[in-house]
Amino acid sequence: MPMQHLEDCFYDELRDVLSAEKQLAQALPKMAKKASNEQLKHCFELHLEETKNQIERLEKVFQTLERAPRAKKCEAMAGLIEEGKEVMEEDAEPAVRDALLIASAQKAEHYEIAAYGTLCTWAEQLGYTQALKLLKETLAEEKATDEKLTKVAAEVNQAAMAE
Repeated sequence: MPMQHLEDCFYDELRDVLSAEKQLAQALPKMAKKASNEQLKHCFELHLEETKNQIERLEKVFQTLERAPRAKKCEAMAGLIEEGKEVMEEDAEPAVRDALLIASAQKAEHYEIAAYGTLCTWAEQLGYTQALKLLKETLAEEKATDEKLTKVAAEVNQAAMAE
């Protein structure tokens, strides 16, 4: 798809982030299963439900643009998930694995925060007020998840240092 206007960039990035969310929705249950810390497990399970809602919200954004919600494979998220798979297969003590899982999850969250931040800026500049409202809601959730992971990390990292 040729990129001739900011609208083209916006649509392309929407397709990319839709793919990212769908990939994350498949990875989160596996991460929750590998987590030994109950708070971390709960954080992953909660974010899975948020991610499902975020996918629905993205589909609404596509509707506001009168475009089909077609994902374009997000190679960045695919790479982050591949790193996460490697972490899950590590021969590590439980708290150490949890610390690694948090690091992997926060990499994904930071990627999403960057993507949604860009989309919010572009939606505002393009006058897509309905899309902007929906995207801001997701951006706030992504930031909140990152903060929750940071709080859980404080406990997990202490346990990992003791192992």
